[in-house]
Amino acid sequence: MAERRLFDRLPVIHQLRQSVGLQRGMLVAGLVLTGLFLLIAILAPWIAPYSFNQLRGPDGLFGSQVPPNPENLLGTTVGGYDVLSRTLWGAQTALMVIVVAILLSVFIGIFVGLLSGYLGGWVDRVLVVIADAIYAFPSLLLAIVAAIAISGGQSGLWPGIMAAAISITVVFIPQYFRVVRAEVVRVKSEAFIESAKVIGASTPRIMFRHVLRNATRSLPLIVTLNASEAIATLAALGFLGFGIEPTAAAEWGYDLRQSIGDVSAGIWWTAIPPGVAIVLTILGVTLVGESLNDLADPRLRARRRASKTQTPADAVAATQPVSREFRGEVE
Repeated sequence: MAERRLFDRLPVIHQLRQSVGLQRGMLVAGLVLTGLFLLIAILAPWIAPYSFNQLRGPDGLFGSQVPPNPENLLGTTVGGYDVLSRTLWGAQTALMVIVVAILLSVFIGIFVGLLSGYLGGWVDRVLVVIADAIYAFPSLLLAIVAAIAISGGQSGLWPGIMAAAISITVVFIPQYFRVVRAEVVRVKSEAFIESAKVIGASTPRIMFRHVLRNATRSLPLIVTLNASEAIATLAALGFLGFGIEPTAAAEWGYDLRQSIGDVSAGIWWTAIPPGVAIVLTILGVTLVGESLNDLADPRLRARRRASKTQTPADAVAATQPVSREFRGEVE
């Protein structure tokens, strides 16, 4: 029984049990698409028929722009690569960039937001101005400038992954900074923080043990939403020619760029697979993020329950402010 309760309290399982109707359908669809993306990314070396930069099969060279056939199930690109293999390997490249970008932006954004919100004063003013200046730039333009400054354009696998991840990190840091700073400013005025100061707790202990744990509860929701934005930014960088070299890794945006001329010639198989992969992956991650964001608000859950079994008392309760203890903000 205790194991079942622990299983039900897991983040995604807990939200899945809370959801109903269309909301549950959206969350399940998002989880299926996201799980499929993760599975393909992890198993790409074993399920892809060829390597991402392989030009030759058992019967010789693949050829350029060859239509789908038994040897190349989705045909070949203008460069002579197998479309199916590059689409599957592209999921692995996207996953690596997402993981590195999210980790860098989360840690840097949380640390800077914690310092800014808790210390205040001139430190807070300087960091807020810098974050607002970065946030004012168009995200894609900022990512392009960062990619050029870091790698000078296209590069190898890990240099390219790091360049793309860091360029995306620059865009994401102000978002985490703003969320964490606002929560820290609110939490540091609570009574339990004052009590910690009275008993002589050090500033680092208060910041990282008491303030931080109560100021980062909404970050998992932002991570899921930013993951879909990272995929779109990576694809845009590759499409504009600032991604990873095709011989170093498979990248969906680069493959789309190479298929521009094929579309007008009626060669559909080089553009549709990477395009569909981008759309489905972004759709799946976005559905998960939006569903979790909706379910994180207890008032929306109360209205959803009220719509099923509406009574006058339920209607009044659904419109009342939710206590902070119920939101779990203070421990």
